[in-house]
Amino acid sequence: MSADDKIKNEAQDLKGKAQETVGHVTNDDEKVVEGKANQSAADIKKAGENVKDAFKR
Repeated sequence: MSADDKIKNEAQDLKGKAQETVGHVTNDDEKVVEGKANQSAADIKKAGENVKDAFKR
């Protein structure tokens, strides 16, 4: 996994956590769901990159 990909995935994860927190604070269920979706997408990308890294070794 390139450093650029790691940074992008981590940024997406942090964005999702922020959206989820804002959603909880403002009682906006749509923001909560959107935040969780961003976190899940980042986790899937991280898992895919980890599989790639495992095969490179």
